Amino acid sequence: MAEPLHLADEDAVAGLAAALAPQLRGGGTIHLHGDLGAGKTTFARALLGALGVTGRVKSPTYSLVESYRVDSLAIHHLDLYRIADAGELEWLGLAELQDGPSLILIEWPERGGDALPAPDLVLELAHAPSGRLLSARPVSRRGSAWLAATSAFHSAA
Repeated sequence: MAEPLHLADEDAVAGLAAALAPQLRGGGTIHLHGDLGAGKTTFARALLGALGVTGRVKSPTYSLVESYRVDSLAIHHLDLYRIADAGELEWLGLAELQDGPSLILIEWPERGGDALPAPDLVLELAHAPSGRLLSARPVSRRGSAWLAATSAFHSAA
């Protein structure tokens, strides 16, 4: 996606997450970049809800990872904001998170370095004068297919 997508408010962020959700049922990895308060957790929560996660969706800021299961899909939401060094991730068992069909959402992936699974899709959220700007960059064939199949990305282009 060449031009960032303008998202007017939290409802627009949630709407985009809901539009992308059907493409993710086979699993993959999404890296979420952006400053504090840019909407990474809002996007992740909306995506989890759209995938069928029910109940309270906790931010993994302190636990580092929160895991969910919807049908046969394991979903892992990581927030690495509090990580000072990628070596701290060794005990998380990141390799095991990828066993079977799994979707991995990683906030602040730049803090995890090479210890993290490679992304299929990189999303960058940024503050805008009104709302947020979202840039999407596919990094794999899977990520490209996700964007190609999500009409919300085409209607804004």
